[in-house]
This record gives sequence, structure tokens and C-alpha cells, in this order.
Amino acid sequence: MELSTCSPEYYKWTQWLFLQLFRRGLAYQKQALVNWDPVDKTVLANEQVDDEGRSWRSGALAEKRYLLQWFFKITHYAEQLLSGLETLEWPASVKLMQTEWIGKSEGAFFDFQLRNTLEHHHPSSSSSSSPSSSSPSSPSSSSSSPLPSLRVFTTRPETLFGVNFLAVSPEHPLLLKTELFSESVMATVEEMRSRLSHHSTNNDSSSKHGVFSGLYAVHPFTGSGVPVYVADYVVSDYGTKAVMGVPAHDARDLQFAAEHRLLPVTEVVSSDGLSIINSYQFSGLSVEEGSKSIVNSAHSQGFGGHMTQYKLRDWLISRQRYWGAPIPVLHCRKCGVVPVPETQLPVILPTGVEFKGRGPSPLSQDEAWLRGDCGKPGCCARRETDTMDTFVDSSWYFLRFIDPHLNDKPFSEAVRRWMPVDLYVGGVEHAILHLLYARFITHFLHDQGFLSHKEPFQKLLAQGMVQGKTYRLRSSGRYLRPEEREGREMVGNEDDEVRVSWEKMSKSKYNGVDPEDVIREYGADTVRVFMLFKAPPELDMQWDTQAIRGMLRWLGRVWTLTHEHVKVCQRRGEREEGEEKEEEGEEGEQKIVSATHRAIQEVTASFTERHTFNVAVSELMILSNTLRDGRSLSGSPAYHSALETLCLLLAPMAPHVTAHLWEDLQGVRRVLGLPIIKGDVLSQPWPQCDESLPNRPTDTVEFVLQVNGRKRAVLSLPSHLVDSEDLSREVVRGAVGGGSDRGRGRGGEGDCGTSQTHCKHCHQMMSLR
Repeated sequence: MELSTCSPEYYKWTQWLFLQLFRRGLAYQKQALVNWDPVDKTVLANEQVDDEGRSWRSGALAEKRYLLQWFFKITHYAEQLLSGLETLEWPASVKLMQTEWIGKSEGAFFDFQLRNTLEHHHPSSSSSSSPSSSSPSSPSSSSSSPLPSLRVFTTRPETLFGVNFLAVSPEHPLLLKTELFSESVMATVEEMRSRLSHHSTNNDSSSKHGVFSGLYAVHPFTGSGVPVYVADYVVSDYGTKAVMGVPAHDARDLQFAAEHRLLPVTEVVSSDGLSIINSYQFSGLSVEEGSKSIVNSAHSQGFGGHMTQYKLRDWLISRQRYWGAPIPVLHCRKCGVVPVPETQLPVILPTGVEFKGRGPSPLSQDEAWLRGDCGKPGCCARRETDTMDTFVDSSWYFLRFIDPHLNDKPFSEAVRRWMPVDLYVGGVEHAILHLLYARFITHFLHDQGFLSHKEPFQKLLAQGMVQGKTYRLRSSGRYLRPEEREGREMVGNEDDEVRVSWEKMSKSKYNGVDPEDVIREYGADTVRVFMLFKAPPELDMQWDTQAIRGMLRWLGRVWTLTHEHVKVCQRRGEREEGEEKEEEGEEGEQKIVSATHRAIQEVTASFTERHTFNVAVSELMILSNTLRDGRSLSGSPAYHSALETLCLLLAPMAPHVTAHLWEDLQGVRRVLGLPIIKGDVLSQPWPQCDESLPNRPTDTVEFVLQVNGRKRAVLSLPSHLVDSEDLSREVVRGAVGGGSDRGRGRGGEGDCGTSQTHCKHCHQMMSLR
């Protein structure tokens, strides 16, 4: 099943989704800072600005500009998105990433009334270099209109009486009122904005840049005046973009105060951190009690209160480019912003647009497309020229899978039965983008009654990356092509000419592998099984072509075991009825039967529950080793049944090899007195485990220890003694005399060139170091 999110049939419903959000106040426009290319005259996405702040195309330094942009109010769902994580079977690391991205903080807000003169108030600093003596001239408060209040957010309200200054971010909305500030202040603010890269902030810089704004704030409790600064260390996307400067209890504030001569400072928390001091009527209270009392008092007087803040920002969906679903609104001079009626969807992208590579959105150049009708006579409306972020399209596609050809609805009513998605496989790089956006949209659609479930993906498997070796010059950082690597020092030490490391495969890093070349040499089955075995799916895999040979040897061993059995059957013929079996043969058959059903149990669990395909391969290696050890039983029904089961369990991973083996095994079934099974290996029912068999899983665990490639010992231990990796490591160290050589377990017994031991009890691959 395939969907094309760029087709009008699909993005019609993306536009419908926008209208649902718009009607409920969750899609809106506001001024926002964007990256602006002064040469190409266009907006740049963050990804189009390099680490030096330059445009990817023109090379010009990107500027920060305020433009009118469209947003989705994802912050309205911040608490739901946070609490909903508890219901999901997701990796803890991904949950943590979303938790930190949402960034919930409990604290308080305080409103400071702004003034443009000190009047009768005096800041705590009496230094001659204080703002009152060095600030640019400002009109007196009596001749100017009333100034707004400045709201600050803090997680430490107990430090309110230690405020020495207030600081706002260079992107604070107050700075849009340029009439309040001198030209020199605004020039400095622009310089600070230009230094703020989209890749990093100056929060950790050794120097905290700032400028006195010319404004003062009145302390809501004491009435004293404190200067207001614009400072680049104030985070622009968290809280209220304004903070209290408390130098006595914050290292950044202290550094800023020292650099701007805002000393001395007042300590308001005791040295042991337990009680409040120098805080008027709140002095002597514990920090916890005092914090609550200060907030409650501020709330009762109308200038403060409890506040919960989130780092999560509203989702900016505007894109000034052609590709993307057109935002379905009209701009009318009389009526304002008017949503396009649902009956007129989709708003289709125009054809024949000229792409100049610079300037405004190509949509703004098509006059015929721009003209719209808001539905009222005498009105002249124009279409919105921004398109939606393509993440909007991918935030609901899974709902469309149920019926991708539905014309009158975005998704079928059957979603109530089929959703949520049972298992989502995706990279961890989507943790705070696609996965978060999809959760937001699903929560919204649930609240509007369109869905019966809140969460889109119940279980998540975040697969790792396939990595290849890279060779990079230390002097310039340039990646070397394969033909450039010869004759260079690249052992891996700090002094070497070339730095060797493992990185995600990429054409630009010259560390990719052509799959056709590998398949041509080793076969598709070998490559597939090797990739599944090399690492658990959630971990990165370091690609090593040489290691594939081990997997080729193991598949060859399975092939050999099967054909040895077939030949024995063909020579021996059917066993005579009533023939006595030796006691040793019965015991050997019991081991094979037990190992077979253990493999069924573990491989099934690895496929359906744990998704640990590497463990599934390892279990089949154990079964093949059991069959190899029991070669004397080759030609028996039990041996035959075990080989058939091995084929069935291996078939999803190696369908070509097992198809041949299955056919050969069916050819000798009559010899063994067994009925022929119709159909190929992939059409057979999945094997079922016999729960009544003893020693399943086995009560003992065997460890084959190898040192420097030589077999040193075989340890048979009770399974309850190998519950922990630590004990397993101690067993290995004891066997090799306390050395640091690595042991290799019977799971692979050297078949695949790994240095891993398979613990039969906890079903994990443990690297013994």
C-alpha cells in the first residue's frame, strides 16, 4: 500500500486538518524570528544555515527578522503529551527525549511595573557606573504614556528579595516597541540577535553580553527600582523570556552583574540553603515555606502567582517555498483572515511556476492563483502564499492507510477498530519531531471526536544506524576516498595523520557499501541473516564485510547437516518396525527434541514479543550445534523433524536457502514413514512449542570458552547461577586465570566471528570482557 503526500487527493485532507485546528483557535499567525538570507531575499530553514550562521546557498550571513508566520498551538497539549508517555511501550531513552523537550517546570511569576526613570526609587547599586548615571536620556515618566509591566518566571521564588536587575532576551516582544528605546540600544540588540545562531546559544559563553535598556522595574514588594537589561544569556524559547537577576544565588547572574558593575549583591538564602534571610517579613522561614508564602502573598496582591512553564514552543508550520500543502486561508482587506470553505478543498498548487532560487515564495508570483473570493460581495481577497511544513502531512498518514482511496473523509471509520498502530519502527532522530507531532495531531483528533484512541503508536522500536569506517584528515577534517587512503598513517592514535572512526554511512563520507556487490559475492540470504545477527535492532551496527564469511559458513553447515541426513535416509531406507533402540540413542533423541522446542519458544518470542532478531539467529545456531553433536541420529524421524523445524524458523530470514532444504527434506519423508507435506516452506504453519517437555528451557547453561581462538574449557552451570552478567564475567575470568581475553559462547561457537556468549537463561547476548 502506498501513499503520496504531495498528491492533491492526500493534501486535501491535510488542509482539512488545518481548518479544524484553525476553527478551534489552535492554528494562528504571529510575528516570529526567522533566518533571512539578505542576498537571495528568502527565508531559510534552520537546516539551511551552517554552523557559522551562513546561508547554504549564497554564503551570506543569515539575519534574524520578524515575519508573520503560521503556528499550531501544540503547547495547548503539553501536559497531555507529557502524561501520555506513561501509557506507551517506548524505549526509555525516547520517552526521556520527549519529556525533556516538553520541559515542564513548576515555579512562579511576578509582574514588575516598568518605568523610564527612577523617580523616587533607587536601585540597590550606588556605584557611579550604575544605569542611573550612564543610561541614555529618556523622557520623564510624567510626560510619557504608561509603560507595561514585565512578567518574569522563576523556579526559585524564595530569591525574589535578592533581585539586583531584570534581564530580557534579545527576542523579547517588549523590544518590538522600538519607540521605548534609544537607537544605540536597538543597534546593540541587533548585534546580539545576529550572534545568536540557530545551532547554539550564548548561554554557556564565557562572556555574558548585555545592554542597559534605559528602563527600570519597580520591585513589587519593596518598591525599589531595578535596572532592566537586554542580555543574550536569557533563553528566548522558555518561560517568559525575562528573568530575575539574583547574583548572590546564580552563577550566570553573578558574572553578568560583575561585568556590568551591578554590585554589591544581597544574599537572601542562608549559607546552608535551608532558610530565607534579608527578605523582610519572610525572613526566618524555611526555603520551602517561604517560597510558598511569597507566591501566595504576591497572588493575593495581584502581581504574581504559581505558574507551570514548558520548554515546548508552538509548532511553526509556515514555509516560504512551493513544495508543501498550501495553507487554506484568504486574506481580505475587509474581512481579515478567512478560511477557505471545505467544499473548495483542495487548494491546489499552481503549475507553470518559475523557480528563481531567490526572492519570496514562488506562489506569490502567480497573480491568477493569488486571486480569491472570500464569499462577500465587493471584497478583494488574496490567497496565503506560505505552504505547510511537510511534517504536517506525515503527522497523520497512518490513519489514511486503512483506506487510502477514500474520497469523502480523511480516514475510514475502521480506524476505531484498527488503531492505534501496534508497532512503529522508526529512527530515534524522529523522537522530538515526527513522533511528537503525530502524537499532538492524534490527541487533537481524539478530543474532537474523530478518533477513539489518543496515542498513535502503542509500541516503538527505534532502530539503530548502519555505520561504516570513515577516514578523515586531522589537519582539515576532509573525508578521504578509498583510493586516497593508501600510504597514510591511520592507526587511530591522536598523532596519526588520518583519524579513523565509525559513522553513519553516507556518500559524502565515502563509507558506504554497495549492497549489490555484497549480495553478488555472498548471496541475499547470507547478507540478510548477517545483518539481523550482527546487532540488536535498536543499536548501531558497525558494518564489517569480512564478518559475513562467518555467517556464510554457518548457513553452509546447516546445508551440510540437511544433505547428510537426506543421504543417510536414502541409503538406510525405512526403519523396521519394532527395532530396539539403544539407550544412548533414546537419550540423544530426547536432547534433540528438547532443543527443537526450546528453539521454537525462543525464536517465536524474539519475533513476536522482543523483536531481538539477533537472539533468534543465535537460538538457531544452538539448535544446529545440537544437531551436529547428534550426527549419529541422522536419518531418524526426530532428527528429520528438528531439521524441518530449523528450516521453518529460519525461513523468514533466509527464504531461498530454506526453500531448497525444505524440498529436499520432503523427498525423504516416505522413507521415514512420514506423510508428505504439501506446499513450500513459507506456506507452512508456524511451529508450536510443546509446553510439557522437560528441560525447556534447559536447566543448565553450557559455556564454551575460547582464548585466542582455542577451546579452553566447557562449563555446564545451573541456569539460576547465570542470572547476571557480573557472575558470567567472573566465571570467564576464573577459567582463563584472571586474564582479560574474551570468551566466546556456544551460541555461535566461532561460526560468525563474534566475541559473544549466549546466556540460555536470560536470552541475551552478553559480551564477556
